[in-house]
Amino acid sequence: MVKSPTKPLTLEEFLKLPETKPSSEYINGKIIQKPMPQGKHSITQGELVSAINAVVKPQKIALAFPELRCTFGGRSIVPDVAVFAWKLIPIDDGGDVANIFKTYPDWTIEILSPDQSQTKVTGNILHCLKHGSRLGWLIDPEERSVLVYPPKQQPELLQEEEEIIPVPDLVSEVRLTVGQLFGWLKL
Repeated sequence: MVKSPTKPLTLEEFLKLPETKPSSEYINGKIIQKPMPQGKHSITQGELVSAINAVVKPQKIALAFPELRCTFGGRSIVPDVAVFAWKLIPIDDGGDVANIFKTYPDWTIEILSPDQSQTKVTGNILHCLKHGSRLGWLIDPEERSVLVYPPKQQPELLQEEEEIIPVPDLVSEVRLTVGQLFGWLKL
């Protein structure tokens, strides 16, 4: 859903607005509300965050965050999963994880929801890559496919169950096949 205020808001004005549920993003001067996650989206997101963190968190290599607002490059977006190198996670004065992330994720992951614009989601991934992200994924649960976006390269479409999905070098210990990813949808 696109909200059209009478006068365009700046990014700074947008960031002062109360958070919405589901989250709204600020893209090219427009406020766009993300769709409410549904079952396939939610299970994939939860399992993916757990699987990544199980490998990289104990060694303090990186950390995966679900639905974390990232503000950089004139946009404020909320990737479904944002993975940050441990040493780049913003911290507050008390040494805790900061509430505000004014930077791009090292790895951005989007999970396509029914009726969601693939172009908008792809635009967010490309924005992240343009500003320094190491890799982007677009997961389509309905099509059982993963589009992998390496920086400055052509995307790769993965659909075969045995294919290993590429991950950034930062988290090279994370190994996941297309079959494992979509296997989480089965109960």
